[in-house]
Amino acid sequence: MYPYQRPRRLRKSKAIRDLVQETRLHPDDFIVPLFIIEGQNKKEEIPSMPGYFRMTLDHIKKEVKEIWRMGLKSVLLFVKVDDNLKDNTGQAAIDENGLMQQAIKSIKDTVPEMYVMTDVALDPFSSLGHDGIVKNGKIVNDETVEMLAKMGLSHAKAGADMLAPSDMMDGRIRALRETLEENSFDDVGIMSYSAKYASAFYGPFRDALDSAPVDEVNVPKDKSTYQMNPANRNTAITETLLDIEEGADIVMVKPGLCYLDIVRDLANTIEHPIAVYQVSGEYAMLKAAAEKGWLDHDAVMLEQLTSIKRAGASLIASYFAKEAVKLIG
Repeated sequence: MYPYQRPRRLRKSKAIRDLVQETRLHPDDFIVPLFIIEGQNKKEEIPSMPGYFRMTLDHIKKEVKEIWRMGLKSVLLFVKVDDNLKDNTGQAAIDENGLMQQAIKSIKDTVPEMYVMTDVALDPFSSLGHDGIVKNGKIVNDETVEMLAKMGLSHAKAGADMLAPSDMMDGRIRALRETLEENSFDDVGIMSYSAKYASAFYGPFRDALDSAPVDEVNVPKDKSTYQMNPANRNTAITETLLDIEEGADIVMVKPGLCYLDIVRDLANTIEHPIAVYQVSGEYAMLKAAAEKGWLDHDAVMLEQLTSIKRAGASLIASYFAKEAVKLIG
């Protein structure tokens, strides 16, 4: 006896497959990371991230115009500062004329409607390559949080729409939220890297910003005392609920593909928007495999992005954003 239910009926043709498709990618899903450098007329390809660039502000202006025309509405800013501006406390991060602050103003002047998110962490400004202040071989939490609050306020004053603290210090969301409220920036949002894991997938990003921990005595060798253990699942829910309680508007899981179970756990638990960062290592692996001819670049890229959204992501920060939008229309 043949079955009355034949699921293949809904896979018979492209038309019916499209009609019943559950998950769709849209330009509104994407956040575009931008790497910004000092100087003029520089556009440097990042060797470990083929096709992705560090750009000076004159090129950034052109870039944001292009991505806005493509239907992409949000950028996430990262800066690479000169070594002579770095110290252990990240003082250059709160310079009102600093590179990040200039970038925010420049983008808002160029495309006022662009939604500007900013990285709030000390590692690009740290002479030791850590997201926090180092004392006696340890990352000190509370002093770091004080500096992060000042850094976030400086971004808000420059015109940022949303702060994206990526440091994983305890209590930094409350400190940022209170600082914003006290200074009448109550409409500036916070997208917290709530479940950021101590992943091996960040290497190309650290190359892009020269932000890896330095190999010195009394400097932690990695970021495992503040970023999450990749073996842990329940901790992600704890961290995320704390951030929401402290005032986060959007929460993030980072990296993407290896942590889709975490994305689904959060989607089943919370009602806040969930962002996923498809990180530099994920980007670099696909680029390398495609260059070798081992994978179909576009097909795998769209499959990866679809899986992230299917898992429960509302937003995806991805280096593939422009390429994906060209394909999905």
